Amino acid sequence: MNRIELLIFGAMTVYIIVVIVMYFNSDPIMGYSVQMGSLSVSKTYTGIALRDEELIKSPYTGYINYYVREGERVSSRDTVYSIDESGKLATLLNSGELGENKYTDEELSEFRADVIQYDSTFDCKDFSSVYDFKYNLEGAVVKLVNIGMYESMDTLSQSSLGGMVSLCPVGKSGYVVYNTDGYENLTPEEMNMELFDRSAYERNRINNNDLIEKNSVVGKLVTNENWSLIIPIEKDRAAEIEEEEYVKVKFIKTQETSWGEVTIHHLADGDYAQLSFTNSCKTFCADRFIDIELVVSDKRGLKIPKSAIAEKEFFIIPAEYMSKGGERGNYGVTKESYNEEGELTYRFVETTVYNSNEEEFYVDNSDLSVGEYVCKPDSTDKMAVSKSGTLKGVYNMNKGYADFKQITILDENDEYAIVSSNTQYGLTVYDRIVLDAASVNTDDFIYHKQ
Repeated sequence: MNRIELLIFGAMTVYIIVVIVMYFNSDPIMGYSVQMGSLSVSKTYTGIALRDEELIKSPYTGYINYYVREGERVSSRDTVYSIDESGKLATLLNSGELGENKYTDEELSEFRADVIQYDSTFDCKDFSSVYDFKYNLEGAVVKLVNIGMYESMDTLSQSSLGGMVSLCPVGKSGYVVYNTDGYENLTPEEMNMELFDRSAYERNRINNNDLIEKNSVVGKLVTNENWSLIIPIEKDRAAEIEEEEYVKVKFIKTQETSWGEVTIHHLADGDYAQLSFTNSCKTFCADRFIDIELVVSDKRGLKIPKSAIAEKEFFIIPAEYMSKGGERGNYGVTKESYNEEGELTYRFVETTVYNSNEEEFYVDNSDLSVGEYVCKPDSTDKMAVSKSGTLKGVYNMNKGYADFKQITILDENDEYAIVSSNTQYGLTVYDRIVLDAASVNTDDFIYHKQ
């Protein structure tokens, strides 16, 4: 090994030892890989559904049997229920004299889907929903029995029930619901917090083969696809969503989302938001209380931890005083100074630019000092450096040192912020940044953990 090789090997050995010593004497910096993401700020509310609802009253006295499944849309001429003055129709239906009912694969799939849907949304705190589920399945079965009955009308006419069973349409088109609760004519202006007390809420329901009197309420008809949901809401949130006019709503029951038009009602006991919809009426027509999430913000950009954000002071230089120069052609300023002989000199100084617009540049304050003069290119004008400001940013560690990058925050919560991507002086996806901004200073060399 000659002397040159020995010197090179020795220098490399010293360098490696120095790096190792510096590593063990330094606190490793935890890094974070920047990813695209979204930040949804949501809160759960329980709302009261308001719809165009008309009560259905029976024109006869007798035993009722329903033939349309709850929530199904009917026309004005469809038979929805029958009134049996003798009370023997149920026995005839169960006897099989009106024909055998066989379920198709499609009908069985419908039953199976209902069971799966109910199982996925069941809450033991709301056990009354078990009875609603029972009645829904019963309604589906009765609908199929109805088909057999119509196919055997001659048998019914010739039986001992001939002339004693009245088939009843509802006279209008809409969605059939078999429960009533006294909220049918409620308006947004009548809202109060007592109406949201579910422990005091009562719902009435007439079941198959119940004896009813003439003019008794046997259900209701939802006659309009448009409906709305009323929720009590905080004043600051009310102002926020009222400004947006439309808000994204996630229905807990179905996990589906829809956009509701916002109207705020300022009532005696607080603020209420009315969310109006033009769809999903069929899905919720039998529900009075509906749980939702308001997705107030759903902005997408670069998602970073708030612990990575730092504030840094900079000098603000008018754009007309900035120019490109130096060996690398970067932005900088021409600085006026005096040499040891007291002679006035001019020197181009490269500056790190963190943000700019048509009028101003934010530049690193380590390159200049307050009171120093900078000159306008191709002019005798000059100005003293004095104006400063602050920017929010993060420390980029791609190059092995803390390189401050300015960020524009679009939205934030307690833990994360969403910032603009691909800005001129900012971050891009997959950049490595310092997780804890307080642990470093600008231009610090970084020994980072993966």
